[in-house]
Amino acid sequence: MFTNLEQAKRFCEENGVKMVDFMMIDLNGRLRHLTMPEGRFGEHTLKYGVGFDGSNYGFAPVEKSDMVFIPDLKTAHIDRFAEVKTLSMIGDVFVIDLPDNRRFDQDPRNVAFHAQEYLKKTGIADEMIIGPEFEFHVFDCMSYKNSPNESGFYIDAQQAEWNTDAPGNNLGYKIPNKGGYHMAAPFDILSDFRSKVCMLMEEQEIPVKYHHHEVGGPGQLEIEVEFGGLLEMADKTMMTKYIIKNAAIAGNKTATFMPKPIYGEAGNGMHIHMHLFKDGKPVFYDANGYSQLSDTALYFIGGILKHISALCAFTNPSTNSYKRLIPGYEAPVTAGYATSNRSAVIRIPAYAKAPEDKRFELRCPDGTCNPYYAYSAILMAGIDGVKNKIDPSKEGFGPYDFNLYHLSNEEKSKIKSLPASLDQALDALESDHEFLTHSGVFPERLIQIWIANKRQDALRYSQIPTSVEFEMYYDL
Repeated sequence: MFTNLEQAKRFCEENGVKMVDFMMIDLNGRLRHLTMPEGRFGEHTLKYGVGFDGSNYGFAPVEKSDMVFIPDLKTAHIDRFAEVKTLSMIGDVFVIDLPDNRRFDQDPRNVAFHAQEYLKKTGIADEMIIGPEFEFHVFDCMSYKNSPNESGFYIDAQQAEWNTDAPGNNLGYKIPNKGGYHMAAPFDILSDFRSKVCMLMEEQEIPVKYHHHEVGGPGQLEIEVEFGGLLEMADKTMMTKYIIKNAAIAGNKTATFMPKPIYGEAGNGMHIHMHLFKDGKPVFYDANGYSQLSDTALYFIGGILKHISALCAFTNPSTNSYKRLIPGYEAPVTAGYATSNRSAVIRIPAYAKAPEDKRFELRCPDGTCNPYYAYSAILMAGIDGVKNKIDPSKEGFGPYDFNLYHLSNEEKSKIKSLPASLDQALDALESDHEFLTHSGVFPERLIQIWIANKRQDALRYSQIPTSVEFEMYYDL
């Protein structure tokens, strides 16, 4: 939004801004923030930053623990959910050092920044352009409990099929199980909500392509955005989630990006479309290649598929992620590529025919990821594929131009699959992460603490009894 402090201060004066808010991203991809009166925001803040305790953000300790946050003026925007007029901005984490502070290598924005720089250094391309699709649920209420003698959750959505017989002011028009795709009013009661969210996104310079109701009956929605650079889109991913969640709360509803909040319904993915450009020209296009893809594009696909199990530790980093990655719900489980095939983890859209539009999408990621790490890891895997000329066909990844869900079990056993659990993905990352560490993009210490952090999640999940286990085993 701004290129210098003078522009920011003038904007604050002209628009009655009273507070300046600084948003930071922790290890897991949650937003944290710190706020100061507008009058205290000045050159000193931009040069020396604001001190904070990085250990509370989940990062690995460093030899000097004092850190500062330095805001990025380009990300500034008015926070529409703040009662007091507030200018908010994302920024970067620095470690205090002499003579100058240095960027903190584990900071998510730092990893994304250096991934972009590494791409340029390889000469493969100047930039990676990506476009995520945001799938999420909006519910009317949500509660949960985990205690030694009681465990469970409760969610409800007015339009859910289970409310067909709800007493009181029930007007019918409930969406059937897995029957919500592109449904119109009066079934789709959340269209105005999505439009309001999209207008807020547009105000914050996050261009929207379209929105619609998704497959899931109980309030599953999708908003798709225009493409942008890796770091830019990671910032916009964080802000999109912030807008959606707070707009839901403002409307007395609740939004979640959980991959699989409802058993037996479609889950929430975050498909990521991607392509490379060099000197303003598309790198992935070749009129004579498979599905009009260049060798570089196919090698890029080869790198992603070779490292897909390790990538899942970043793109699908929750235990809930693997309740979505099961056959039959348009969630891919096959490590392969194909044209217009939603059952393969990499899908090449047949409708994208123009050279500048030629791309492919990775369909396994979900919204529980830290987008800075996830987008960067995908890029690093693709670069590894190009550098080593990894041919996805020769590696046994397809192309699979047929419905993989209809194969026999014997045929399926011959095809490589995604990890079936978070622990399996972490095992893969432990044994396969050298491609991430080139040029220091992913510090070894970051990978270690990421694995340790997620192991704790998996361990806790594995130790807690569930109601399903009581149903299946209590009487044995």
